[in-house]
Amino acid sequence: MTAKFPNYITTEGFEKLQDEFKQLFQNERPKLIETIAWAASNGDRSENGDYIYGKRRLREIDRRLLFLRDRIESAQVINPKAVQSEKVVFGATVVLVSENDQEKVYQIVGEDEIEPGKNKISWKAPLAKAILGKKEGDEVVVRLPSGKSYFEIKRIEFK
Repeated sequence: MTAKFPNYITTEGFEKLQDEFKQLFQNERPKLIETIAWAASNGDRSENGDYIYGKRRLREIDRRLLFLRDRIESAQVINPKAVQSEKVVFGATVVLVSENDQEKVYQIVGEDEIEPGKNKISWKAPLAKAILGKKEGDEVVVRLPSGKSYFEIKRIEFK
């Protein structure tokens, strides 16, 4: 599977992908295989709920493992703490001031790390695209489906 875009990811996000892969591969999958083997030994599989559910869940886990493996193998890991830039780049935490003087803080992360509740946005998001390459003090226009929003970049941090 060749990616259309690089799979940029922060160190923290990469570790989470690896942890999920390890949990599924080393813990959940082997236990599920044991359950399926036990259920299969009980005879008639056509009405055996443990067997049917187990096989379905095993397929789901295998699909997720394949996805995670591909994402891990194609990852371009960037440690935000090691980045030094005066401009907004991947991994940056950016403090924006809106038109009505409200401060908003966003971190630009990879697609596998998006957490809207923690203001972690994808580098492909409209807001991220608008601020990438900008410096402190720059004004940006973000085009959203609801209209245009205007922000000033107050501070850029790498943490």
